[in-house]
Amino acid sequence: MTPVTPAPPVGLDHVRTIADAVLYEGYLLYPYRASSHKNQSRWQFGVLGPPHAAPGSFAEDPGMAMQTLLQISDEPSAGLPEVTVRLRFLQLQVREVHRLDEDGGHTPVAGLDVAGVSVLSWDEAVECELDLGAVPLSGEDGATDELRIVPGGEETEPLTDEHGVTVGRVVRRREPLTARVRTRTTRDDGFLRLSVSVDNEHAGTATDKDAAIRASLIGTHLLLQAHGADFLSLREPPDEAAPAAARCEQRRCWPVLAGAKGSTDTVLGAPIILYDHPEIAEQSPGALFDSTEIDEILTLRVMTMTEEEKAEARATDPRAREIIDRCDTMSAGDLQQLHGLLRDPHGPRPGPARSPVGDLRDAEPAPFDTGGAPWWDPAADAAVSPGSDAVMIEGVAVAKGSLVRVHPSRRADAQDLFFAGQVARVTAVLSDVDGGVHVALVLVDDPAADMHDWYGRYFYFAPDELEPLPDNTDAPGTPGASETPQSPEHRKETPS
Repeated sequence: MTPVTPAPPVGLDHVRTIADAVLYEGYLLYPYRASSHKNQSRWQFGVLGPPHAAPGSFAEDPGMAMQTLLQISDEPSAGLPEVTVRLRFLQLQVREVHRLDEDGGHTPVAGLDVAGVSVLSWDEAVECELDLGAVPLSGEDGATDELRIVPGGEETEPLTDEHGVTVGRVVRRREPLTARVRTRTTRDDGFLRLSVSVDNEHAGTATDKDAAIRASLIGTHLLLQAHGADFLSLREPPDEAAPAAARCEQRRCWPVLAGAKGSTDTVLGAPIILYDHPEIAEQSPGALFDSTEIDEILTLRVMTMTEEEKAEARATDPRAREIIDRCDTMSAGDLQQLHGLLRDPHGPRPGPARSPVGDLRDAEPAPFDTGGAPWWDPAADAAVSPGSDAVMIEGVAVAKGSLVRVHPSRRADAQDLFFAGQVARVTAVLSDVDGGVHVALVLVDDPAADMHDWYGRYFYFAPDELEPLPDNTDAPGTPGASETPQSPEHRKETPS
């Protein structure tokens, strides 16, 4: 097995929660079963493939690199400034089930039923963490070069039935991995730039996809902890550091400030782009591993699985078993907690906010009183009526049926630009739980406008992107005195 990693410093516990989410993102995808086609190939972020892989193996790039900025502390008690570097990743472990034959030999099989429990062949993973030690920050240019080997291994576990008779075995195998980590410190405008690169230096040749992933570092990321120095945000650097921050380069790894909001001693170098000080949503009871996961939806989907499907998921991976068991034991209150709270956008904001991707607000509004109605029930806020509500634009009340001219400004994608200068008819004025107002509309000269209206396929713009027009605007398709909008009943009967 991989050597036991020493217990991390207490200060990293909070960051480790975020790092674990990065480590296992995509590890298993719903429905968490080995037979599911999308789980036949491992798909995760931060995969560093073997450098000598054949083209047909589809191996990923073997390296990643990041740069971040530090400012040396001027506190006399800060001591010698340095940064501790930790590299974390998953090492793939092949779990192969063997059937015991009558002649005493063993035959690899996809799975066995042992004492009423399925045991499946599957590719697991083992967590690895390499402590590269401290990089001194003397203010002078410096460099380090560390080559670390994670040993492979093989273990065998016998399988016995309810009578204690051996019926097979489970064999677990891991390929040895080799990682090289280089660091370099350079001065830039009074700051120190720390560069960290990680390369997979596996010596063998991977001839196919399975061989490539078994020789890869998976979910690779970095944890950097400064002592006697402060990391600077690269997302929002102070004005004096902005030029130096702009010169920092990233390759498949993006550093963000981690830990408690306001702290500057820890950086997470992740294979995905995060906000500074990312958080796990307090409503989330545990990982689901499904990329861009939505806890509530996935939990409900798990609860709809048949008992046979759940049994296969439990047999696929111990972490899948945890997910199934957690979802099976959730109460109605637990499910409601997954959805979070419906909040009054105009209420007081007394406490800190939390978000799956970071604190985007300084405070959180009070819960919105729904009067006992479920959050999805329109009665939760009977005061809202998209069909009759209006919004004031340039002193004009705009509501359903109003004509407006579109001037896209907030979202500069290609589709929005096609609407520039077009006349549209408002179909509804909506508000979201954060207090934002959105105007739904259809283009009056769109031949399919009636169809879009009937099916509710609207385009949404902010009020400041719209110009109110008088009702008698001369525009193609604009309803006039001799033309009235068709009712839904009429549209049903009119061939498109």
